[in-house]
Amino acid sequence: MAYLAIENLAKYFGSVTAVDHVSLEIERGEFLTLLGPSGCGKTTILRMIAGFEIPSEGRILLEDEDITNRPANKRPMGMVFQSYALFPHMTAEQNIAFGMEIKRLPKEQVKRRCAELLELVGLADAGRRYPHQLSGGQQQRVALARALAIEPKVLLLDEPLSALDAKVRVNLRNEIRRIQQQLKMTAIYVTHDQEEALAISDRIAVMARGHIEQLDRPEEIYSNPHTVFAATFVGSSNQFHAIVESPAEGICRVGEMQLRVPPLRERRKGDRVLLVIRPEEVTLRNVEEMGANGSPGIDTNMLSGYIELRTFLGPFTRFLVRSSLGMLTADVHSQSARGYEVGQQVYAVFPASASQALLLDAAEAELVQMVDAERI
Repeated sequence: MAYLAIENLAKYFGSVTAVDHVSLEIERGEFLTLLGPSGCGKTTILRMIAGFEIPSEGRILLEDEDITNRPANKRPMGMVFQSYALFPHMTAEQNIAFGMEIKRLPKEQVKRRCAELLELVGLADAGRRYPHQLSGGQQQRVALARALAIEPKVLLLDEPLSALDAKVRVNLRNEIRRIQQQLKMTAIYVTHDQEEALAISDRIAVMARGHIEQLDRPEEIYSNPHTVFAATFVGSSNQFHAIVESPAEGICRVGEMQLRVPPLRERRKGDRVLLVIRPEEVTLRNVEEMGANGSPGIDTNMLSGYIELRTFLGPFTRFLVRSSLGMLTADVHSQSARGYEVGQQVYAVFPASASQALLLDAAEAELVQMVDAERI
């Protein structure tokens, strides 16, 4: 039996379906992330688990006990909010102690626990400071320590890093993961930041329109997306609308050109698909090199084009190549990128094995548009 189970959970706000019959099992000590765009239902699920919202349908079980209708203050949950939600008139130590004092724990135990938690979150010398004397990252560390103080069975984090600047966000997400693993704490994390989700999760539930598109390990979500939405929302990708010409041979037509993908055993000739190729799978070859070496092989796709933009990003350089099929993105190791400049004619090359052909119906096409709108 799962440590925490969500069974057929639904939430309606009038005629709006915020969560559409979601089922989910979370193991003890697991770090699960709910990832998706605004309005996909991820925060609503978290609030139902916390007890701040009552489900319209379904059940929530913790250690096989039904807590669906239990009040929030009676649930063994610790919550970390996006806005810190610290008491401004209390010091960091007093904020951390608040939940323990409500439980009427002995003063010496509270004091000892506060010192341990301040040490754990890296604020051993900041216990007597007030929130306005702390940076945003420090305030969120205090909020995390306060949530842990009551020794919750499940730690809930609702976009806790979104108000912080980029460098602080990376450092603190690593700290959250370190602390969660050190305490073997079961945690559910809500974010719309794909990089954040990929970096710290044991599993990710990619959400859209109130339901789970894919639930899997980060590596699988990125490398083997099961749906068009999962493929387009998580990570950068090149996308081509195509028609399947030969499922057995993995041949798809994009405009007037054929591209090769792995054999499409579950597709039929004439199916509309979205071809997804990650930028790091695309390599660049100059015209002279291809002329000397000949064709790259039958299982390799090759598009001719011109470099329109070159962006140095440290370990890799991102190129935008205008090809006959439209704009193509290639992420090239910066050591190998030195010979390519804007305006240069090149071949963008990627193997058939790097291409995924995901069935594209009207509903999936609409979801792709939603992802694009979210990123603008």
